[in-house]
Amino acid sequence: MSIPLLAVFADVPDPRRETKNKLHELVDILTLATCAVIAGADGWDQVAAFGRAKQTLFAPYLRLPHGVPSPDTFERVFAKLDPDAFADRFGRWMAAACESTGLVHVAIDGKSARRSTKNTFTGCLHLVEAWAVENRLILGQRSVPEGGHEITTAPDLLGALDLTGAVVTVDAAFCQKELVSQIRTQGGHYVVCVKGNQKEVRGAVAEVFARAGEDAFAGCDMGSAVEDGHGREEERYVTVVEDPEGLPSGWADVGAVALVCRERVVNGKPNESTAHYYLTSLRIGAVELAGYIRNHWGIENGLHWCLDIAFREDDSRARAGHAGANLGMIRRVALSLLQRADTKGSIRTRRMKAAWDDQYLLKVLKILTTK
Repeated sequence: MSIPLLAVFADVPDPRRETKNKLHELVDILTLATCAVIAGADGWDQVAAFGRAKQTLFAPYLRLPHGVPSPDTFERVFAKLDPDAFADRFGRWMAAACESTGLVHVAIDGKSARRSTKNTFTGCLHLVEAWAVENRLILGQRSVPEGGHEITTAPDLLGALDLTGAVVTVDAAFCQKELVSQIRTQGGHYVVCVKGNQKEVRGAVAEVFARAGEDAFAGCDMGSAVEDGHGREEERYVTVVEDPEGLPSGWADVGAVALVCRERVVNGKPNESTAHYYLTSLRIGAVELAGYIRNHWGIENGLHWCLDIAFREDDSRARAGHAGANLGMIRRVALSLLQRADTKGSIRTRRMKAAWDDQYLLKVLKILTTK
């Protein structure tokens, strides 16, 4: 009798020295912490209290030779635990659930935990994530190192992923030649918003559309969409030019460029008009490409917003060593599993249900299996 987490954690490197004071098995510590976060725990005291309350539940699965670890033990282990190795084990588990779905849309973005101070470009813990948009699963994570930036962290995150057949979308912050080349080298396609301060490529893309306009956009594919709700109306117009000419060298395998114009009306009054250029290695129609661009922001709504509302991530003060990054990964895994649970109610309600109902918690843990 087992649960998938035990296999996920089986080969995570133990950061502790082999001494007589090493009383608790690593797989027990990691499993209890993950289950506790799923069930509503937001700190180490709560993690330990959950473990003590559920010791009978976990007796068939965990050894717990010296009982449930103390809050200090949880904190020390997670502070020392290699966050990349920890995230990669979870990521492989999640990726297995995406294998049967064909072309996977992977959104890359970063998020800060505002109260967990670090010497990064945001002044706090900043995590760069890979999110399977349609599957609603976290595929990987890297924390920005001290003195670092998310732009230089993203390549390491991508390198840990199998991008074969994936469509990777990134916002303008990650508009880098090296990054799109890496995506293509790893077998994926990319859709990237052109950064405003990259004048050479932005000017070249603008010229492509200027020439297309002179020809009345002959041969271009175009699409539009309207969304209306809560007093707001947004119209989006997408124009795609395949095999564009005149782009600067170094942008790997550009198959098309796109212009996305948005007009927003709030309570009957014009509110905002924007225009953004995109590069992509795909050769697809405007409507399909617009779907990838629009759905990229699922990482904001489906991941970041939920982390702040249901898990209060911005309030987390975990600072010791790698504890913040590792706890951040557990939150993302917990959210992934809870979103896939066939249950009514908000994520906060599902966390409470996991705390109250042991069978529901076990069901959540077994949503994904290791094969």
